[in-house]
Amino acid sequence: MLNVKRIREDFPQLKSGIIYFDNAASSLTPKPVIDKMLEYYIEYRANIERGLYESSQKASEEYEDARRIIANFIGAKSKEEIIFVKNATEGVNIIAHSINFKRNNKIVTTLLEHHSNLLPWIRCSELYGVKVEFIKPTIEGFLNLPDFEKAINDQTKIVAVTHVSNVLGVVSPVKEITEIAHKHGAMVLIDGAQSTPHIKIDVSKIGCDFFTFSGHKMCGPTGSGVLYVRKELMESLTPIYIGGGTIEAVDIGSYKLLKGPSKFEAGTPAIGEVLGLKVAAEYLKRIGLEKIEQHEKMLSKKIYNGLTKIPNVEVYGPKPEFKLGVTSFNIKNLSPHDLALILDSKAKIAVRSGLHCAHPLVKFILGKPQGTVRVSTYLYNTIEEVEKFLSIIEEVSRSIR
Repeated sequence: MLNVKRIREDFPQLKSGIIYFDNAASSLTPKPVIDKMLEYYIEYRANIERGLYESSQKASEEYEDARRIIANFIGAKSKEEIIFVKNATEGVNIIAHSINFKRNNKIVTTLLEHHSNLLPWIRCSELYGVKVEFIKPTIEGFLNLPDFEKAINDQTKIVAVTHVSNVLGVVSPVKEITEIAHKHGAMVLIDGAQSTPHIKIDVSKIGCDFFTFSGHKMCGPTGSGVLYVRKELMESLTPIYIGGGTIEAVDIGSYKLLKGPSKFEAGTPAIGEVLGLKVAAEYLKRIGLEKIEQHEKMLSKKIYNGLTKIPNVEVYGPKPEFKLGVTSFNIKNLSPHDLALILDSKAKIAVRSGLHCAHPLVKFILGKPQGTVRVSTYLYNTIEEVEKFLSIIEEVSRSIR
């Protein structure tokens, strides 16, 4: 079991009395991560791979050590498979525009996706003339494997799918989807923004070609993220940005790119943020992703069971055993935005309301054009917070006619 009381001491923002249930949007940041970033800015603030002086060498060593730590954190075979980006959105876009598409190619994605793993592929259809096919989930958020077997063919260039839904918390069968895609020679990109903070990730076992996630959802700083690229594919991709830090040599009118992840990291990177992300990964690993997952599932079950017993409450998505700590719901005859404001004003409970950057899923699959209220938990949330949340939902629900 998690020592939640001890963990909460690392998160200064919790001292304000906030009940933070918006972790699917962005997590809070523990003090060790902030301390690491301050260490960089105070003690060895310098650019990486640029100077022979001590502080530059120190910064460079720390930055490359972050690559090693992150590779280990997600089960990559080598740190040479890790590209640092500012968030998962950038990671998806890099792959979308680094692949050499042909007009007869097809992209397969789903209507479960966050816009960040949907819009780049729609844009590819506009720019490169490729076809995009959308797999429709069930109303609970499940993706059926026979739908992928039907959609994926030898013309499919890439399959892009979320690991965990940011609206319903449902876990997708990404390993099985990858196996289907690889039978047809298609590549697979997994959006791991909602899974990486909460469950143990092993990209080698999943077998995917690309995996991306954001640091700000996993106790890391904003502006930090990771794009994993299977080593065998690294040199087949053409970076969309080039400049300082990406080249081996430049002549008049020509240049030669570096090999490996550096060719995708043009210009000065977010060094302090990357070092903060390294510490965030170490922090989560030290606590234990398995323990974090168990804790969240316990809270998720309590939230789900509590909400389903309250009159006038509609809960969306699967039962707790099929999802992580994300639950979307509404109170009948009450705007989700009004309910979010009530929770904040009554008890400083922070939740998200609206369409959650997943318009096709919320509007057309769930049939909720106004959106939903989304409550999402993390390692520092407690049973007492959940009980307070449920008591206010019950109070508000009974007041609605």
